[in-house]
Amino acid sequence: MPTDGTPPAAAGDPWYATEELARFLKLDPSTLRRWRTARPSQDPPFVRLSGRAVLYSAADVRQWLAERRTVSGQAA
Repeated sequence: MPTDGTPPAAAGDPWYATEELARFLKLDPSTLRRWRTARPSQDPPFVRLSGRAVLYSAADVRQWLAERRTVSGQAA
């Protein structure tokens, strides 16, 4: 259970590899890699399984997208 107040990924919620998430977001995988190394990080929360293996929780991606949603005509 996370201790930082973030909800855990739901059991059975899918996880995406960098390439899969890039396809979903219509981005090049190198964009996600660049965002991960930026300080502060610009990409959705991720889990690093090894030096090259990174996974993104579908729940985290949904929340990350919702936080960046802009509605026309509303103050930013």
